[in-house]
Order: sequence, then structure tokens, then C-alpha cells
Amino acid sequence: MNYDEAMSYLKNLTKFGWNPGLQRIRKLMSLLGNPEKQLKVIHIGGTNGKGSTSAMIASILQKAGYRVGLFTSPHLHAYTERIQINRVQISQERLVNLVNTVKPYMDQMVEEGFEHPTEFEVYTALALLYFAQEKVDFAVIEVGMGGAIDSTNVVEPLVAVITNVGMDHMDYLGNTLEEIARVKAGIIKPGCKVVTAADRPEVLKIITEECQKKQVELIRVGTDVKYEVKSLSAEGTAFNLHGLGQDLAGLVTSLIGYHQAINGATAVTAILALEHFGIRIPLEAIREGLAQTEWAARLEVIRKKPLVLLDAAHNVDGAVTLRQALEEIFKYDKLVLLIGMLADKERQKVMEILGPLASAIVVTKPNNPRALDWQSMAEIARNFTPEVYLEEKVEDAVEKGLTLVGPDDLLCITGSIYMVADARSYLMPKQV
Repeated sequence: MNYDEAMSYLKNLTKFGWNPGLQRIRKLMSLLGNPEKQLKVIHIGGTNGKGSTSAMIASILQKAGYRVGLFTSPHLHAYTERIQINRVQISQERLVNLVNTVKPYMDQMVEEGFEHPTEFEVYTALALLYFAQEKVDFAVIEVGMGGAIDSTNVVEPLVAVITNVGMDHMDYLGNTLEEIARVKAGIIKPGCKVVTAADRPEVLKIITEECQKKQVELIRVGTDVKYEVKSLSAEGTAFNLHGLGQDLAGLVTSLIGYHQAINGATAVTAILALEHFGIRIPLEAIREGLAQTEWAARLEVIRKKPLVLLDAAHNVDGAVTLRQALEEIFKYDKLVLLIGMLADKERQKVMEILGPLASAIVVTKPNNPRALDWQSMAEIARNFTPEVYLEEKVEDAVEKGLTLVGPDDLLCITGSIYMVADARSYLMPKQV
């Protein structure tokens, strides 16, 4: 297989859908010699902030001199983004070699009567095998969906992180916070340290119970480790952190928003938790790693005159965070909102949060089979402004949005990560 053939093969695996359970990935990893058992893992789950927190942790560990594997999803522009070592994406050639290595074992599984692994299960296997082959010092693994039944849950982490728990993926994870929290808490394993920034009582109750059951220590960001935001700007976020024997003042991350102080505090707490395993990370590496973290499409300013902001706020909690930033951080005369969301997301609630800020709203269609009835968001939007536009193609929606803003206005592009990624691809060559 060449790269295009390998990509076609992997994308074709979407026909197996999202099929919960660990039996297939466990069998596949067993056939591959259980490479996941060779890795020192930090496992990050939660509803929002997983990617940013994962990127911060990986950046800090890299600054400390370690070779760090990072597995995240979904990607923005290329599948190779999902699998990185020290910020370098896996090469196309290496990805093809890994697919060629893993494919015969998947064929063997089917011959033995197992269901075929799903696309995400295969990507998980490719990442874990690659990190083991490359003998990384640490593997930072972001949960795909949920936790207990997510294919990444074959790992045995040193530290398990649950950033927060909100209402998302209800079709798969449950219809209450308690149900969703129970699935998220499935990444907690005996022998690990657990870090969470979750603050909802019903969620903390579930996480605490799981920690007690597994006889592991729970470290709560906001209680056991306290943080205070010192400054918020369109250039980054500064905060102080106190706890676990540390008093760290003036920590700065280049990522924007109050929530990035929470994510930063969570990442630093996970790093400090490694001391339990005899791994002490220098404070200078913590500072440098935070300051140099990069994570695209999360309150990302891609143009300044006019301001063009990208943010993959695809659920209610993400919309709340985005609104807070729009109200407290960014300065502009008029806001134009460009939005497109998948059908299984809470479109009505998200529009109710963001719509009142906008003078004009452009609704578009994410490039995803789950973008059913995408035009319905326009009907919701008309409750907030009479100036509502429908543009099916993302590039046409971007151009429409740009015609609606002056030099002192802000165009906010948000919603499905698939749509935001397409908008980013279209805008990147046009940056000014």
C-alpha cells in the first residue's frame, strides 16, 4: 500500500461505526505483543479541554528532556496529526508501514470470528505500536469518547486525568451527568494517581467513589491544588498555582481563555503527580512547556484586521467558555458568528448561548455524515438577529462572513471541529 491507499483503507473502516467495547482492541493488542504494556502513560479523559491539557502535558515533558508520544483526535487537516513524537507528526511512510503491519492481524481476527476493529480502534493500535517501537519515555493518550469503553482504555496509566464532565455524546454515554461521569471514570485503574478539575457535585461523587473502589488517590484541581487567574488577554493566560508542596507564581500559557488556566493547572497537577513514581520534573520545564504549548482551533486568532477567531466549541460547555472569552477578552465593535454543528449536538442550547452576542449569523454545513438538517440552525438563529445567512459550502460561508465584518469587527467561526478545520484550511493561505 502507498499512503493514499492506506488512507483509503483506514477511512473505509468508518463503515464499522462506533462500536463500544474493548474485546476487539484487546485482542488486536495481544496479537501485536501488547505494546501498550511497554509505555509510561498519562491518560486524559473528560468532556472539554482534553486536547489542550494533553498538549500542555506533552510540551512540559518534552521541555524536561523526555521523548514524548502524543495521541489525540480528531485531526484538523491530516491524519498524521493524531500521532506525534515531540511535536513531530508521524511520517506518511511510517504510517503506511504500520498499517501494513497491523492489517494481517485484523484479517486474522475476522477469520477467528471477531468483529472487525473500528477506525478509531485501529488508530489507537497504530499509535501505541509506534510509541512502543520508538521507545518513547512517556505516552500522553487522549481518550476518544467516554472512557470505560473507549479503545484507549487498554492502557495502564501512571496518571489518569478527567478534565471535567458535561453533557456531550449523550447518544453513546448517557443522558445524565452521573451516567456520563461513570463512563468517564472508567479510565481510573488500580495503582494510578487521579487528577480532575471537575467541580459538579454529582460528578465528583462518581469519580470519588471510583477512586475509593480502586484504592487510588484523587487530586482535585480547585481544592487540593488551587489556582488563581492573574491575567487574560488575546496573547495568552497567566495564573498562579499552589498545592502538592509547590507555590508557582506567574505561570503563563500561550493558549487563550479562563478555561486554559484551569487546563494549565490540571496539566501541571498531572506532572506533579508523577513525583509519586519517582519522576520529578524541573520547575523551569513546567514554565517553558506551558508557555510554548500550541493547540490549533481553540480560541485561535488567525487574522487580526478584522479579527478572525476559530474555536471548536461543539457542545454547551464549550459554547459557555467561548461566550466568556468573547465578552471578557476580545475587543471589537460588531460580532459576526459563523457556525455549523452536527445533528447529535445540542444546537438549540449552543445557539441560545452564542446567538445573543451576534449582529449577523452565517450557518453552514460541516463536512460529516452526521450534519443532518444543518439548515435548522438558521431557524434558531433568527430568534436573535434578522440577519441570518445560509451557505452550504464552508468556503462560501467564510467569504460571506468576511464581507459582513469591518476592520474593527470580529468574525467568530465555531461549532463542529470538522467545519472549523475546513475553514482554517481555507483561511491559512490568506492570512494577513
